[in-house]
Amino acid sequence: MENSNTQESTFNPDDFAIVPLRSFDELVVGEVFRAPSRTLTDAHASAFQTVSCDNHPIHYDVEYAKRFGHEAPVVHGLQVLAFTAPGATLLPHYFGNIFIAFLELSCNFLKEVHSGDTLYSSLTITDLTPKDNQGIVTTKVTVYNQKSELVLEGQHKYLLKR
Repeated sequence: MENSNTQESTFNPDDFAIVPLRSFDELVVGEVFRAPSRTLTDAHASAFQTVSCDNHPIHYDVEYAKRFGHEAPVVHGLQVLAFTAPGATLLPHYFGNIFIAFLELSCNFLKEVHSGDTLYSSLTITDLTPKDNQGIVTTKVTVYNQKSELVLEGQHKYLLKR
C-alpha cells in the first residue's frame, strides 16, 4: 500500500479524464454518441418554464391544451432541443482542449412531447471538414420517444483545433 505522501506527489488531474482525448483527425464519420434516456416530469416542465419565461398555457394548462386538440400540455420545443446538448453525451469529453466553438444548430420538431415521455437522444458524426489548422465537425442529432417515434431531428456544427 502506498503511503499518503507518495499518492499526493503522483496525483495528476489529467488521469481523471472520462474518456481518452482525441484529435480532430481521430474522429470518424458514422460514430454515434448517445445520451442516457430521460423521462420528463411536470417538475422538468416547471423548471424550464421558469428559466425560459415561456408562460403560454399550452405548456401547463391541461384544459387549454385539450381545447386546441392536444392530449396533454406540450413540452416546450426548446426543452426537447436541449436534450441534444453535446454535453449530455461523451462527445465533448473527447475534444478536451481542441474545442473552439459550437458554431450552429438546427432542428425540426416532428412530434409532440408530453410529461411522462421518455426521450432518447443521440449525435452521429456526419461530416468532418478540415480547414487549415481547424476542423468542423457536423453531427446529425435525433431524439426518439418511448414509442420509437422520432420527435426531433437536426444538426450541430462544432469548430475544433487540428
